[in-house]
Amino acid sequence: MSAKRRLAAVIGAGIAPLLAVSLPAGTASAHGYVSAPLSRQAQCAAGIVDCGQIKYEPQSVEGPKGLRSCSGGNAQFAELDDDSKPWRATAVGSTTAFTWNLTARHATSTWQYFVGGRKVAEFNDGGARPPATVSHQVNFGDITGRQKVLAVWNVADTANAFYACIDVNIGGGSGDPGDPGDPGDPGECTSPTWGSGTAYSGGDTVAWEGHNWKAKWWTQGEEPGTTGEWGVWQDLGPC
Repeated sequence: MSAKRRLAAVIGAGIAPLLAVSLPAGTASAHGYVSAPLSRQAQCAAGIVDCGQIKYEPQSVEGPKGLRSCSGGNAQFAELDDDSKPWRATAVGSTTAFTWNLTARHATSTWQYFVGGRKVAEFNDGGARPPATVSHQVNFGDITGRQKVLAVWNVADTANAFYACIDVNIGGGSGDPGDPGDPGDPGECTSPTWGSGTAYSGGDTVAWEGHNWKAKWWTQGEEPGTTGEWGVWQDLGPC
């Protein structure tokens, strides 16, 4: 064996144990977050609410299964647990679709949705690998008003889950913090709710802030109502 090959073998043998120690055990290779209605981490990523590190990695809110926190127990994402921040609540009906944007897919056991500690929906994937986009129709039953929904993605083959909190106004008004609802609100929008992590093609329509919007060309991360008259989104009027 040449001197170079012997040196490479020695270095490799020395690094291997270090890698084994430094790599986290039992963490999922998957990542994902709720993109519609806009979750707290999605609002951070879109710059709607001023946040810390989470704005760079909204898909990384991972923690042990069984938690009931927006941050998944991560200190660096603790701002997601702060209910006093000006989170924007999306006006929704008694049944609404929640869409996950998965930046890396992983075998899944269940998807769960909670309001005030009460489980309102669960979907069992039985260990299947999900597509890049997953949507669930969640029925809130008799729950109304401004609520915080905790969505949980339980990974099948690790002890971890991914967490997302979504502020909604069920049967309510504009979704601004503290707004109890406007009796003159135009009602429930039928188009899918805009998501900052979703890519849209020209002609796609979305619902946002009580209006329907039409994309003039491909776009992602540009909030309807902020791009101006000559921007990508055409205001189609109230829902």
